[in-house]
Amino acid sequence: MDMFKSRGNALRALMMLGAMTAGGAVSAQDYPNRPIELAVTFGPGGGADVMGRQMAKLLEEPLGVPLPVANVAGASGNAGLTHLRTNPADGYTVGTLISLTVASWASGLGDNEPEDFRVVAVVQSSPSFLFVPASSPHKSGKELFDYARSHPGEITVATSGYGTQDDVTLKLLTDAGVEMKNVPFQAPAERYASPIGGHTQAIYEEPGDVAQFIEAGQLVPVVVFSSERHPAFPDVPTSAELGIDISGLDNFRSLAVRAGTPDDIVDRLQEAVLGAVATDDWQAFCKKTYSCIEPVTGDAAQAMISGFRSQIAAHLGT
Repeated sequence: MDMFKSRGNALRALMMLGAMTAGGAVSAQDYPNRPIELAVTFGPGGGADVMGRQMAKLLEEPLGVPLPVANVAGASGNAGLTHLRTNPADGYTVGTLISLTVASWASGLGDNEPEDFRVVAVVQSSPSFLFVPASSPHKSGKELFDYARSHPGEITVATSGYGTQDDVTLKLLTDAGVEMKNVPFQAPAERYASPIGGHTQAIYEEPGDVAQFIEAGQLVPVVVFSSERHPAFPDVPTSAELGIDISGLDNFRSLAVRAGTPDDIVDRLQEAVLGAVATDDWQAFCKKTYSCIEPVTGDAAQAMISGFRSQIAAHLGT
């Protein structure tokens, strides 16, 4: 294990050196002068994919070049970030970096670290809920928790994978005596449909990703993992109200480039992203997906990534 860790550290050091060298050869003077790849680190149809495609569309005008989207999915987002990390640090590959993947680092998945990336801006965030299908016999969070307490492991929950905050939340619930079984789905569409089709009994998700199913009455939110009730769902209790205080594990999404990307190129991207977020199109999009926030940039964004990783590690004792 130490040998692999040493090799990973050595590879990271070489990549950082290469990035610094490459960084001296590129600048924002003529940037961008060719298409910028936007690498979405999850499969088509999920929240990261929808955000990435929306942002790619809105960034084309201010940057003056196309931003073709490529889904590089796998390993809770780590496959796509490895793609980003191994491309040149020249601003021509931008990736989605989301909290699910950061949580996976603390769980020991992949060898990516916060310092491998430069966050351009955090542009979305939303707390997660447990949803049950409309046909569920458990009509409230209390009923769901009570059943799980008396029938450990019988309730199945669709999640985005092991090592994510979905997984962490279920572990925290288990520690509190509410044991439910984690059923990971890599494909977002399959995950969203699983409780409706009777393949699982609940789903851990943020509301924006399943908005169409909520609006259609097919999924019902029963508990929110937040310090406060969500204004769009005022009748849904927090987990703390049900006796288990789990909060601070929100789903945030950002755009990032490889560490070592020159400052002036990061500044150029950041300016374009902040302009995109201010458009009516983005504001309508984030409102529809319950994910509007004031964008977080610079050192605060880097600290957000590192702090979340540490928070998950503290929960897991890693």
